[in-house]
Amino acid sequence: MALTCADIVAAAERADARLDRFVKRTPLIRSPGFSEATGANVYLKLENLQHTGAFKLRGAFSKLLSLPEEERGRGCVTASSGNHGAAVAYAARKLGTSSLIYVPEQTIRTSPAKVQKIESYGGELRYHGNDGLQCELEARVYAARHEMPYISPYNDPEVIAGQGTCGLEIVAELDRIDAAFIAVGGGGLMSGVGSVLKSRNPEMRIYGCQPEASSVMAKSIAAGRILDLPSAATLSDGTAGGIEQGSITFEPCALLIDEFVLLTEAAIADAMRRFLELEDQAIEGAAGVSIAAMLASAEALTDANVVVIICGGNVSNETLEAIR
Repeated sequence: MALTCADIVAAAERADARLDRFVKRTPLIRSPGFSEATGANVYLKLENLQHTGAFKLRGAFSKLLSLPEEERGRGCVTASSGNHGAAVAYAARKLGTSSLIYVPEQTIRTSPAKVQKIESYGGELRYHGNDGLQCELEARVYAARHEMPYISPYNDPEVIAGQGTCGLEIVAELDRIDAAFIAVGGGGLMSGVGSVLKSRNPEMRIYGCQPEASSVMAKSIAAGRILDLPSAATLSDGTAGGIEQGSITFEPCALLIDEFVLLTEAAIADAMRRFLELEDQAIEGAAGVSIAAMLASAEALTDANVVVIICGGNVSNETLEAIR
C-alpha cells in the first residue's frame, strides 16, 4: 500500500511526542543577508544545530523507539554516507543498544568528519561498495541473516515520520509559507517535511534540491519510475547515491515537489561560502544545495516567505579549505 501524505502527517504528529526527550527543537531564524540577496523573507531551519549536526537524528530515534525493546536490544544495522549513520549510532547508544554502520568505501576520504562522528558515538563501521545503494542492499542482507532490525536512511514510514517532526516545528512558528527548499537524496526529509508543509498550505511551492552529479530522484520522477543511475563525486555527499527499488518515498516526492533545481559543484561551493560569510556557520554540501537552489530561484521569490532546510553542518576542515 502506498504511503500517503496524510499518513505521514499523522505519523509525524505521533512521533513528535515520542521524540521530545531526545531531539532538539532547532531554531527557525529570519536571515537578513539572504533576504536582501533574494528580495524574499528567508527563514532558515537550522538542523545543523541538531544533536549530531543533522536532521537524521529525528528519523533514527523515531524508528528505534518504535521497536519492541527485545528487538531493539539485539542491536541494529544501517547504511549511510555519514549523517544517518552517526544518528543511528548516537540514538542506539542513548537507548542502550549497539549499531553496525555500512558506509561506501570512499567515505573515509570524502567525509572524514562524518566517519569520525560515527565512531565517536560507538558505531561499528563496515565499508562496502562505492555507492549508498550498494551499502543499503548489503546491510539489509546482513540484518536479515542475523535477525537484527535494519534502520533505513529513508525507506521506512517511522523514519519519514521522524523527519516530519522538523516540519511540525516550522509550521508552529511560521503562519505563512510560500516556498520551501529541501535537499533530496532518498526522499525521507522531503516526504516528511513536505507532507507537513503542504498539509497546511497546499498552494505553497516546494523545490527539490539536488546536485547535477547525483540527481537520481529528479530523473526517476521525470521517468515515472525509480532508475538505476550512476552518481559522480559531489560536495553534497549526504544526498548522493541511488534509491532502493520500490521505495515508499517515491510517490510522496513525485506528488510534493513542484520543481527540481539541479546545481553545479561550483554553485554548491559558492552557497557554502556565502552561508559562512552571512550566517557565520559552516554547513555541509547537502545544505549548500538548498541555499544554492534558493539563490538560483530568486526571481520567483520576491516578497515571498521562504523556508530553507539547513539539513546538516558536518563538514571537514579539508572541505572548507578546498572551497575557499
